[in-house]
Amino acid sequence: MKDSLRTGISFGLTSAIITTLGLMVGLHSGTGSKMVVLGGVLTIAIADAFSDALGIHISEESENVHAVGQIWGATIATFLAKLIFALTFVVPVLLLPLGTAIIVSLVWGFSVLTVLSYVIAKATGERPWKTIGEHLLIAGVVITITHYVGDWVATLGA
Repeated sequence: MKDSLRTGISFGLTSAIITTLGLMVGLHSGTGSKMVVLGGVLTIAIADAFSDALGIHISEESENVHAVGQIWGATIATFLAKLIFALTFVVPVLLLPLGTAIIVSLVWGFSVLTVLSYVIAKATGERPWKTIGEHLLIAGVVITITHYVGDWVATLGA
């Protein structure tokens, strides 16, 4: 796979997983509203996909070593990976009770992050379990923090 596509897909998937799960967990603990969580996922899928794609685009340009086609390849791959994968979290929210949808989404997101981390570790010659553990730990910290921020925000309305 071309480096630019690998960069875009790996960045887009990782961002989609961590950002979307963090948002979902925070909104769930803060509001308990299925509509709010659904609206948040749709918003993040669109706005953050564009934002991350522009971020990769500017980052690749600033390195001043990539051809224009490589830059646009990374940009488009980031956008599509982020948008499409973030939208997969809509399915459990639409089909399941919210608490169950959150659990299913966490399992889905952590599973994909595990597979992605394994592939990256193998490609770079790293120990897979070290890479997987590191990536899951970071995702877990983000999700835990957003849960408690959601809890805290819920107390502000009381």
